[in-house]
Amino acid sequence: MRRKTFDLLVSTGGLVMAAVLLVAGGLLMWGYSFANNQVRDQLVAQKIVFPAKSNPEFKALPASDQAAMGVYAGQSLTTGAQAKTYADHFIAVHLFEMGHGQTYAQLSGKSLTQPKNTALAELVQTVFRGTTLRSMLLEAYGFWQMGQIALYAAIASFIGAGLLLILSIAGLFHGRRVTAETEVFSKAAHPTPSPAHS
Repeated sequence: MRRKTFDLLVSTGGLVMAAVLLVAGGLLMWGYSFANNQVRDQLVAQKIVFPAKSNPEFKALPASDQAAMGVYAGQSLTTGAQAKTYADHFIAVHLFEMGHGQTYAQLSGKSLTQPKNTALAELVQTVFRGTTLRSMLLEAYGFWQMGQIALYAAIASFIGAGLLLILSIAGLFHGRRVTAETEVFSKAAHPTPSPAHS
């Protein structure tokens, strides 16, 4: 195959791939923006604020949970990362304490066997609300994390497109510089075997 033809084919393929990666990067950026904005809007609407470090609720948390919550102390909850921290290091702690380690399902089952136990019934409702809020925050975190992955994938796509574009342009310039007779694999690379000596 002629070198000019080979360079043209490879460079054209590279340009097509660069275009595909640019489109993919654009769609991934749109996905990131959509997920990020949706999560932010929904979380802002809840008006949840992390307790300040001076707050008794903060001081009552175990040391590991205080360390995690302290990063966002006093801030409004607006991101998926914050939602996960609030769900795992604040709500989960209170749910564990209220239910003495029992889940909503366990407490609810116990309440069904004690229909006259109003204190237990109220605890079940409180734990249900807390569990529901925690699950919604963790779902927001999952959606937000998908957006972060889309962002990193978009950046990788744009970098890949840029590299392919540079290499394709270099290939086109190289194709213009070689002579029309130049082959991809020169005959010098495959020398003709010398005749055997008798």
